[in-house]
Amino acid sequence: MSVVLVTGGAGYIGSHVCKALASSGHRPVACDDLSSGRGEHVRWGPFEQGDIADADWLAGVFARHRPGAIMHLAAYADVGSSVTDPAPCYAANVAGTLAVIEAARHNGNCPIVFSSTCAVYGDAPVLPVTEATLPAPVSPYGTTKLIDEQALRHYDAAYGLPSVVLRYFNAAGADPDCEIGERHATTSLAIPKAIRAALGLGPVFKLFGTDYPTADGTAMRDYVHVVDIADAHLRALDHLLAGGGSLTLNLGSGRSTTVRELLKMVEAVTERPVPVQPYPRRRGDPAALYADIDKAADTLGWSPGNSDLRSIVASAAAWIEKSPG
Repeated sequence: MSVVLVTGGAGYIGSHVCKALASSGHRPVACDDLSSGRGEHVRWGPFEQGDIADADWLAGVFARHRPGAIMHLAAYADVGSSVTDPAPCYAANVAGTLAVIEAARHNGNCPIVFSSTCAVYGDAPVLPVTEATLPAPVSPYGTTKLIDEQALRHYDAAYGLPSVVLRYFNAAGADPDCEIGERHATTSLAIPKAIRAALGLGPVFKLFGTDYPTADGTAMRDYVHVVDIADAHLRALDHLLAGGGSLTLNLGSGRSTTVRELLKMVEAVTERPVPVQPYPRRRGDPAALYADIDKAADTLGWSPGNSDLRSIVASAAAWIEKSPG
């Protein structure tokens, strides 16, 4: 058993990671300031509430729990808001992450599994994107995550701090047991927004962009189930604890879905129409982005076994119907 600090452990993905860690015999310590996380989702280990950018607080957390690894998921993750107001994004994602990396370095080079994003790729010229695709982020959010990745590479080269960088594509779905899920009425995630619109629990679905160069004019994305993401974290942890070297890996389904195709699936699962209002494209949104996931399969033995679109939407809908607030 290992003690694992999970920053952002009260958040949507972080809580699923904590559950997976506990189910595998590890002891997750959820670290979160609850600015967007939910305290009731901390259910599988100790909770430390605080700001990851506070070096003294982090030092105390390390002293109390003596972790064997860190899973760093805490972040400012709203792409649209990062364009109009980038300051909070840089503060959380650059200053906060550097504080975590420094704490790891000063505590025996504690290995890090880092939550990154497909947003580092921007408008990729060739699809699907591989880890060798040249990063070219088009939003401050993607830029901050790329800065974090570069810092981790530099710390590995200079200090021997190992890390696995996981570039998530579009995390979606919910815990099959309906114990936890995405829980914000004003979520920025497309699938819960569409489901809430269909069920009459939220506003009309805002369709940003209908003139993209795709089959139906809407943006094309790669949706990966949150439980598959959690499984990848466990595999990355095992890799690092076994002495494996640093890696950068895509986490996606390996399939592309347009927004209109997604809306049709939501309607099929909920058996209700999704009210839609078209809007112009948002700054910072690429036309199409989906993953080549061969490297994660080859290095970690990982596969997105739960990431067919119907399973993702059905699990998200079940969670929302159970916890509509």
